[in-house]
Amino acid sequence: MASSNHHILTVQHVTQVTPNMRRITFGGAGLADFPEGHEGGYIKLIFPDEPRSNPDRPVMRTYSILAHDAAQQTLTVDFALHGDSGGIATDWAMSAQAGDTIPVAGPGSVKLAAPGRDWYLLAGDMTALPALTCNFARLPEDAQGYVVIEITSEEDKRALNLPAGMELHWVLNPTPDVTKGALVDRIMELPWRDGDVFVWTACEFDSMRRLRSYYRTERGVARDQFYLSSYWRAGRTEDQHKVDKSKDNQAEKAVLAVAG
Repeated sequence: MASSNHHILTVQHVTQVTPNMRRITFGGAGLADFPEGHEGGYIKLIFPDEPRSNPDRPVMRTYSILAHDAAQQTLTVDFALHGDSGGIATDWAMSAQAGDTIPVAGPGSVKLAAPGRDWYLLAGDMTALPALTCNFARLPEDAQGYVVIEITSEEDKRALNLPAGMELHWVLNPTPDVTKGALVDRIMELPWRDGDVFVWTACEFDSMRRLRSYYRTERGVARDQFYLSSYWRAGRTEDQHKVDKSKDNQAEKAVLAVAG
């Protein structure tokens, strides 16, 4: 990202939302020109002093924007403490105190559920909870469908502001870095509803690939009816995951080109 999109943010306060989710509210003059309307999009935290494989690019870690108050110049980010493979961002979040500063790049694009559908399937693990929360805020009051969230412990359950017609399913997985498939299995167990659907899912890389096959092949969900992304990959750093994701995207493009 261009340097013009870099901002120096200052930690205002830190809250332990649940045992495995830590919330940091940033402030400072660096938010004076931060664009509005990017809740659910991402920023990249920059760690310039970390050893890097590419000398021309500092180490960065990606997180979703939970909330942005332009008037108060605050930005809120939730950190899922699922054992970040590189450890850099988790370690930083665990030790962050008011007054600490960190450069960030962004914001990136916002990709949320499309409006006006008969029903919705919104799903993800704890890394996706901030973006899911932004999705919930956009749902109409009469929205129907499912919300499926994988959490690390019972204590990670929290109150969610959902329309009455959205059926909530918590999936407990104490070892998300090791045990894959819990989220996928629960989604595949749900009765598939009739009507025009929009599916929004963000999760671990291998789970994402299983769900992509399920949505497209078994359920016939069209490309304009879902958003699916991997936010991390078990056993891989973010840089390694980025390489895996790029290769997977290229393979998918080739498959789609053949399919027409």
